[in-house]
Formats: sequence, C-alpha cells, structure tokens
Amino acid sequence: MATTTLPHTDQIWEWLSQVPDPEIPVISLTDLGIIRDVQWQGDTLVVTVTPTYSGCPATGIINLDIESALRAHGIQKLELKRQLSPAWTTEWITAEGREKLRAYGIAPPVDGTAADGVLAGRVSRLMGNNLTIQCPRCGSTHTQKVSQFGSTPCKASYRCADCLEPFDYFKCI
Repeated sequence: MATTTLPHTDQIWEWLSQVPDPEIPVISLTDLGIIRDVQWQGDTLVVTVTPTYSGCPATGIINLDIESALRAHGIQKLELKRQLSPAWTTEWITAEGREKLRAYGIAPPVDGTAADGVLAGRVSRLMGNNLTIQCPRCGSTHTQKVSQFGSTPCKASYRCADCLEPFDYFKCI
C-alpha cells in the first residue's frame, strides 16, 4: 500500500502567497496578514484565517479562494478555521504588501496607528485625526480626507492637494 506524502507547510504558505485579496487583487492574503497559521492535523490541512474585521463582506470569497487554490494543488482534506482573537491589525500587513498597495495607488496604513487597546486613541485614529497621509502617486503629504469611507469599508477616500489625484487610504482597523 502506497503512502501519500503531504506537502510541507512551507509549500502551502507559498501556494497561499499566490492567492489575491478579492477586494485588492494586487496584494496576497499572506501579504495582508490574514493567514494566521497553516498546519497538518493528521492528514487534514488546517488553515487559520483572521478576517480584517469580523463583518468583512469578503470573508466568504476569501475562504472559497483559499479552498480552490489548495484543492488545485491536490489538498483533499482541508479545514478553514476562523480566528477572531487576537483581532487583525494593519501591522500584520507585510512590508512587501505595503509597497504593493502604494504602487497600486492605495496609501498604506501609517505605521504605529493600529489598534493598541486604548479606546480614545483608537477613535482618534479611526477618524483620521492628526494623521499625515502620503499620496501614493506623487509622495506629497499635502493631502486631505474626503470621506471616512472609501471603495471598501477598510479604506477612506483622500485627495492630494499637490497632484489633485483622489486616492484610497487603507485605514487602520
């Protein structure tokens, strides 16, 4: 009787790094930092996913995309596990992911503005108070918020006062 060799988790991570976020396809799910863990439990692959926020409308599509990608590589027994705690933070976006966002025209989150457990600070950050957002197109910091809500719930709309281009800012959740 032949024994099946299971792919190493490093290979699984590589496959998952090719799965694009459905709302921002230039960034992968691993760049976004929502894939929390990959491990074999017996002959079942368990992939732990933390959504960007608990009500994220893309969660179902993300799970389907993960399952489709892994099944295409021959994974037969698969469990997707949703983990809400600790909550996802924009600090989990990789450096490569931040650069991909910028190149795509979305301002990445400002470092150090992710949730820290202090409610007053979090409200201030969510409202965008005192944030210097750099235009992803020209690099100017002369930008202004147009709307707290952008093309998706996790983005805010901004406009650059120098190049006059509108852009999304991936806000800190």
